[in-house]
Amino acid sequence: MLTVKNINQYYGGSHILRDVSLQAHQGRVTVLLGRNGVGKTTLLKSLMGLVPIKTGTIEFDGKAIHNATPYERARAGIGFVPQGREIFARLTVQENLRMGLAGKSAGTPIPAELYALFPVLKQMLHRRGGDLSGGQQQQLAIARALAAGPKLLILDEPTEGIQPSIIKDIGRVIRMLADRGMNGEQVAIVLCEQYYDFARELADDYLVMERGEVVARGLGRDMEAQGVRAMVAI
Repeated sequence: MLTVKNINQYYGGSHILRDVSLQAHQGRVTVLLGRNGVGKTTLLKSLMGLVPIKTGTIEFDGKAIHNATPYERARAGIGFVPQGREIFARLTVQENLRMGLAGKSAGTPIPAELYALFPVLKQMLHRRGGDLSGGQQQQLAIARALAAGPKLLILDEPTEGIQPSIIKDIGRVIRMLADRGMNGEQVAIVLCEQYYDFARELADDYLVMERGEVVARGLGRDMEAQGVRAMVAI
């Protein structure tokens, strides 16, 4: 679903991403790990087109997208849940969800499946996003990204500042999306995560970054044997 080859990115004179390559497959969760400041968020923003790459290629669903705008990538089927959630605090839950349908034709209904995934959102449709708890806002941010039915979902630190009960709910949704999708079509997941145990539980594939480059990769089931916990320990 996603193929990234040897991308490089700079901020001023600083070389942030160094020949980064990765693949994300339909029906699998690809986990991106690494300590703070190694380039993980920059990589995800590059995939979404929010940060331009200097060299390299990004292909999505068989088509080159590295020159595409963020909205073109969203329309192509990429959903993005940024670090910090970035919901619209003054808009209601319902209005936030409708923002996820901005690329669809007018009158497109909010998918009922979203309320099955996150029942609390249906109970709070007319509450402002800024009045929700941190965990509820994270669920709203994920639901907003899912509203358009993406083929690839990119999540940046979805457990940051979230209570354990909601972390479990988010993990359940991520696994379900990879396995079954919302409409019976499996989704490719790229998950950037600091919480090692959460990442290990979900990972089908993993990558570890240090100083802007991928230093380890493999199957999720091998993370313990390959010492990944020690690589990302703070």
